[in-house]
Amino acid sequence: MSDPRMRGFTLTQPWASLVACGAKRIETRSWSTTYRGLLAIHAAKGFPRDCRDLCRVGPFVRALIKAGFNSEKDLPVGQIIATVRLDDVRPTDPYDDDDAFCETDEYAFGDYAPERFAWCLSDVRLLSKPIACRGALGLWMVPHDVRLKLAVLDAPQET
Repeated sequence: MSDPRMRGFTLTQPWASLVACGAKRIETRSWSTTYRGLLAIHAAKGFPRDCRDLCRVGPFVRALIKAGFNSEKDLPVGQIIATVRLDDVRPTDPYDDDDAFCETDEYAFGDYAPERFAWCLSDVRLLSKPIACRGALGLWMVPHDVRLKLAVLDAPQET
């Protein structure tokens, strides 16, 4: 977990928690990346009203409640809340309205408009204790002290 190349990825809520609980395995972006590997999922400090409102509708509220979040007030902000592995980045163009994928909650959680990119995530690990950290736009280098905290949280616990 203490990989010096580890990148951080800041997401606004509720998307950060949807990724962290495994309900969202594809993150859609307007840009691609050649990076593959471990990502620290950081919940942005800002939580705009329109995003808070999403937490009370359709697939968003169902997935969040299933993950133990009863209200948008329960969602962490300004913290790293999970790690994931970025396995692949593909154009969103293959996903169209006739695709059975479009009927899933996963599709509702992203923007699959043409000329966008689907970031395929795996190996989701929700942290037992979120780590306060400053985020950034794009992919950013996780600071050394935060990587050390992640390594401690990921270490096997003695019983």
